Amino acid sequence: MNKSDSERIASLLEKQGHKKTDKKYQSDLVVVNTCGIRQMAEDRIYGLIPAIKKANKKTKIILTGCLVNRKDVKNRLKKYVDVWKPINEITNSKCPNDYLKIEPKYESKFSAYVPIGNGCNNFCSYCVVPYARGREVCRPAKEILAEVKKLVKNDYKEIVLIAQNVNSYKSGKIDFADLLKMVDEIKGDFWIRFITSHPKDMSDKLIKVIAGSKKVCRHIHLPIQAGDDKILALMNRKYTVAHYKNLIKKIRKAMPDSSITTDIIIGFPGETKKQSNNTARLMKETKFDLAYVVRYSPRPGTASFKLTDNVSLSEKKVRENKLTRILSSTALANNKKYLDKNVKLLVEGKGKLGEWFGKTATEKNVKFIAKNNKDNLIGKFVDVKIIKAKDFGLEGEIINYEKSGK
Repeated sequence: MNKSDSERIASLLEKQGHKKTDKKYQSDLVVVNTCGIRQMAEDRIYGLIPAIKKANKKTKIILTGCLVNRKDVKNRLKKYVDVWKPINEITNSKCPNDYLKIEPKYESKFSAYVPIGNGCNNFCSYCVVPYARGREVCRPAKEILAEVKKLVKNDYKEIVLIAQNVNSYKSGKIDFADLLKMVDEIKGDFWIRFITSHPKDMSDKLIKVIAGSKKVCRHIHLPIQAGDDKILALMNRKYTVAHYKNLIKKIRKAMPDSSITTDIIIGFPGETKKQSNNTARLMKETKFDLAYVVRYSPRPGTASFKLTDNVSLSEKKVRENKLTRILSSTALANNKKYLDKNVKLLVEGKGKLGEWFGKTATEKNVKFIAKNNKDNLIGKFVDVKIIKAKDFGLEGEIINYEKSGK
């Protein structure tokens, strides 16, 4: 979402006469779009912003994003930051989501993030988003469809619908399943992805729509966060492990070829070794294709900030290593199923050694060699035969670029 917001900020600034530069230490104006999800992201700005001001005292710094309303952040950076501006106020409109009407300056020429809403009503006990972005506000379906149609007309090959919780989208009588179906019906050769889904809102209707679609990618990112019911309750996630497992069962029955990825927080306050082992057991059973495993990071203002962060760093590392080993094993087993099969890729770039790379519809990273092909493949669909499987990636050979087309 921050990347998408930054594209709209860039568009607004260019319309005002500014020109983008990569030389942040020599520029006249720097907009820092902050993330406050974890301490590591927050710490970066404490080094970056003073360094920019030290290098160029005349530069003006605008701070926006997740940390803009934090009093402790303001106290720490007040002598460096010139303007504090919440993202939904960049147009000076009283309507909180009006900034989403700004036509973005898309960074990519073939893949685009399209926000369908902003904010969150879930208040997970560890998460700063509802405080940083406010309550959930959904974008009108008509506005979303217009943006997608324009992108497809401009030959974009991948549309990524984004929100803090796409599953709770509502515009009049249109829910997320309806919206997804409407985007799927837009004419053109393109893929549709979406992030992020909340397990409590993942409906049978949505699973059916994905399974019956032509363009929606068979990749479901479904954050579990923990594999223990007591920890899930402390996190205020509002679902149980049994509910989550049943969702996975439904998804795989409807789409046997789908890949499933997740998020997991290690060492939540009060998490015992037994509870952590329950998460490890869930990972073994579910056989995720990928999991973003992070150590718990206390966030000021959240409910869990009041709890004692009593799992030591060394213990968090032990638990992290255990989950990573399980993930490596399940990911490799899943990737081996692709061996000797032909897959369609969207090419994202070219490496220093001349190898191309891209992703499958199931979000698998693939490197491949295109012999005797001097065309620029970036942003195009190609067909590749998989010849090697690793735990977190695949390797292949292009079959026939002429047949794979654009």
